[in-house]
Amino acid sequence: MNKKKNEVEVLPPKVLVLRFSSIGDIVLTSPVLRCIKQQRPDVALHFLTKEVFAMLLKPNPNVDKIWTFQKDISEVVDELKQEKFTHILDLHNNIRSLQVKNALRGAQVATVNKLNVRKWLLTTFKINLMPDVSIVERYMDTAKILGVHNDGKGLDYFIPKQFETDNDDIPMSHWAGYIACVIGGSFGTKKFPAEKWKTFCEASPYPIILLGGPEDREFGQLIVEENDAKVYNACGKFNLHESADLVKRAAVVVSNDTGLMHVAAAFKKPIVSLWGNTVPAFGMFPYYGYNNIKERIAPQSYHLKHKKLRCQPCSKIGYEVCPKGHFRCMNELDTELMVNFVKKHFKAPN
Repeated sequence: MNKKKNEVEVLPPKVLVLRFSSIGDIVLTSPVLRCIKQQRPDVALHFLTKEVFAMLLKPNPNVDKIWTFQKDISEVVDELKQEKFTHILDLHNNIRSLQVKNALRGAQVATVNKLNVRKWLLTTFKINLMPDVSIVERYMDTAKILGVHNDGKGLDYFIPKQFETDNDDIPMSHWAGYIACVIGGSFGTKKFPAEKWKTFCEASPYPIILLGGPEDREFGQLIVEENDAKVYNACGKFNLHESADLVKRAAVVVSNDTGLMHVAAAFKKPIVSLWGNTVPAFGMFPYYGYNNIKERIAPQSYHLKHKKLRCQPCSKIGYEVCPKGHFRCMNELDTELMVNFVKKHFKAPN
């Protein structure tokens, strides 16, 4: 049947989500993807990220198509123009994402508020005007242009079947349950020192698996030393999905402010998060779907940070070494508090 002369064809929404890096940040976008797909099943949902992070999105059933680039968005922008996106959700908000938005004019755009001025006030003058919410809430604000709201179910992480681990992948001494300790970090000032890890491991009554990349293996060996029966250094032995599965199987997770911390939150794990140059107030704390820092505190999450340090936070990103030279933010954290939390929340697998 021919359409009436004045009838306009309404195409279903085609949405492009922008978040280029990194592991934790992409995991934190997962509620946006899920809520869009469940609340707006008519939406075609695309995601643009760096090629190295595509593996995080490929198993996600809520993403219809993944676009990637290696160094510059010019590698893919011409193809993106052909898609005629109706909406762009910019969850990165940097120069590159601005280039994408400028290239794809005509789409309705919503951009995350990174609150950079407030972060600058916090790092420079220690004036805290940050909202008492996870960055996920700010990500979700962009989805309001689609009539989508936060469902409160927290983060998602999908592990492909072929990357699931089993008991043969870890020592027999750990089969009855273990603590996963995430020792890696993107910057030195985000990493709990080896001597502090050793003190914690020695005091812990439970087996421990150290998790990190190949670059963390030597650091892990410093922690293991003579405790190799109790502490298993898995750094560099497993890929990201396999490491995520070891986090999923852990009884408790102790982690620096890094990607696997958010993976642990996706699996609703009890978490001790360790804070050096960054602080939970930035909004990157473990998020379970409902919790804030001051109100609606998650009982299964403990943010361990220095309470009386004027120089913390010193950066929203990080440094290789402490700018003050003392690294008190990490060196003075109480490992006894870590052990007490672990004892309270440790439950062996069924």
